Amino acid sequence: MTHRRTLEHRRHSLSEIRDIMNSMKTLAYMETRKLSRFLDAQHAVVRNIELAAEDLLGFHPGILPEAEHAVPAYLLIGTERGFCGDFNHALIEHLEGVMQDHSGTTPLVIAIGRKLHSLLEGDSFVVSRLDGAGIVEEVPMRLNRIVDELTTLQDRYGMLAISCIYKDVTEGIIQQQLSPPFRHLAHRRPAATNPPLLNLAPSILLADLTDHYLFTALHKMLYASLMSENRHRVTHLEHAVTHLERRVEEIARQCNALRQEEIIEEIEVILLNAIAGQEGPRGLA
Repeated sequence: MTHRRTLEHRRHSLSEIRDIMNSMKTLAYMETRKLSRFLDAQHAVVRNIELAAEDLLGFHPGILPEAEHAVPAYLLIGTERGFCGDFNHALIEHLEGVMQDHSGTTPLVIAIGRKLHSLLEGDSFVVSRLDGAGIVEEVPMRLNRIVDELTTLQDRYGMLAISCIYKDVTEGIIQQQLSPPFRHLAHRRPAATNPPLLNLAPSILLADLTDHYLFTALHKMLYASLMSENRHRVTHLEHAVTHLERRVEEIARQCNALRQEEIIEEIEVILLNAIAGQEGPRGLA
């Protein structure tokens, strides 16, 4: 009886954990549905800015500033919450490869996401640790904090060559240069035959496009990382829930078997008592 009650208590506890994980999985799935709308819009905006810069540089290639000596800096976007499998470990493995490519210089690393912070404790190259976004609505606030931190680091170390390392749902880990931008567009032929009509000087327009591009591209990367994080969480929790359901079923079978044994013992006791009751009066006779 005591063993069965212990198993029943265990089964009840596992069922509660399973229900909690199911709720977490549902919330993560809802986040992916919201993020899909944001991502489509951000991809379109980033692409339009790149097309505008491509047209501008196609006819005014000389306005692109010369590449100066800059300190390499990496935004490493991890997860704010757990239940994401090897999400953060894969990012750190990629970062280790990047660090080996920088011989003679030590890049600056800004780690984003609390679960990532715990894996980078004691690493001297991490100059800043920032909270990540847990839900879609937190992305703008986190983005402002990242921009403020980059401004502070640039004041301290000088010009930064900023790249972002993050996870995308379809492409996996992506390493993309943010600043200075548009370098990959410098030698492309313009798609149009006539130069664009400008109301601003080309250099001023490029500076404005750069500001918009950095802000929009960071938005896209944070949304893409959060989408990948929630996809990982859904998959991870599905496996965990499936494992718990199997364990609950196994314990339920054990409880049923123990209960059957208890019933058989009770029946045997009843039968023995009945036999003893019938033999008692005969012995008296």
